[in-house]
Amino acid sequence: MIKELDRVILTRDIPENNLKKGDLGIVVMIHSNTNGFEVEFSTLDGDTITVVTLNSEDVREIRKHEIAHARVI
Repeated sequence: MIKELDRVILTRDIPENNLKKGDLGIVVMIHSNTNGFEVEFSTLDGDTITVVTLNSEDVREIRKHEIAHARVI
């Protein structure tokens, strides 16, 4: 179950926010009346790229034995 401040993985591209499937984000708020989340996506040095509202289908929990991948935006 995803909780606030959990790291999550994006499950689809969101071109309007320059986000790609597999990007790592942090849940900053959970909407109690829906299956939605506010998720912050940041550069590895801490600059926020965007905060977006996503559905539970748009993100997933990190799985065991996964490795992060860096890309330039």
